[in-house]
Amino acid sequence: MSNQIKVAIAGAAGRMGKEVVKLVLEDSDLELVAAVNRSQEGTDAGTLVGLPACGIKLTNDLELALVETKPDVLVDFTTPQFAYPNTALAVSHGVRPVVGTTGFTPEQIEELDKQCQSKGLGGLIAPNFSIGAILMMKFAAQAAKYFPHLEIMEFHGDQKLDAPSGTAIKTAELIAQNREEIRQGNPKEEETIEGARGGYYNGFRIHSVRLPGVFAQQEVIFGGFGQTLKIRHDSYERAGYMPGVKMAIEKVMNYTGMVYGFDHFIE
Repeated sequence: MSNQIKVAIAGAAGRMGKEVVKLVLEDSDLELVAAVNRSQEGTDAGTLVGLPACGIKLTNDLELALVETKPDVLVDFTTPQFAYPNTALAVSHGVRPVVGTTGFTPEQIEELDKQCQSKGLGGLIAPNFSIGAILMMKFAAQAAKYFPHLEIMEFHGDQKLDAPSGTAIKTAELIAQNREEIRQGNPKEEETIEGARGGYYNGFRIHSVRLPGVFAQQEVIFGGFGQTLKIRHDSYERAGYMPGVKMAIEKVMNYTGMVYGFDHFIE
């Protein structure tokens, strides 16, 4: 009996989805059993990513793919519109979800956790699979204990749909666990142009930059008396997320409940 983890991929023809297809096809610990995408139905998943044909054809019917192929894990890199129903569908069919799509509400995450617990399944919703980005978040949360005055700046390409990024929101949530809410800046401060000071979160600000030519960067800037501390992470290509995706696929096989944030898998 094979010990390979059977993987289905939703959003397989997307930019991140293609990287996951490559990861699974080239990793002997993983087996691609289904590739789902709303377009390019019938295309071989291997040729889609520049590899030899693998015999797995893209389909636009996720439920049928789950029923017919019985994967262990569904990796979802779709859009916020489809991520929640896809994840709930996977759990209902006994498939462990690993989701890189952002936009879940706390209520949805709580509901998915209940569903995973009732089925005895592990799942993960992760705004970022980069191990370096997760370390950046953890270091920032630690620094906030000593530098409570801070701002977050995140940079992405101009086609990104959400602002701030899921990574910035997760970073802010981790920081908020280590500091009391402090409303920073001059109490008489006024914006002469709306939004100039960025989005408000727990007393500090989050700034989202969207420009062509930018991939993904985030910097957390801390200010103290006579000094500043900057913690920054830069991503240059999507392949950099794949070691984290593989780790997530393996971890959810031995976990029960829905985890929010890849940081829970890194000590």
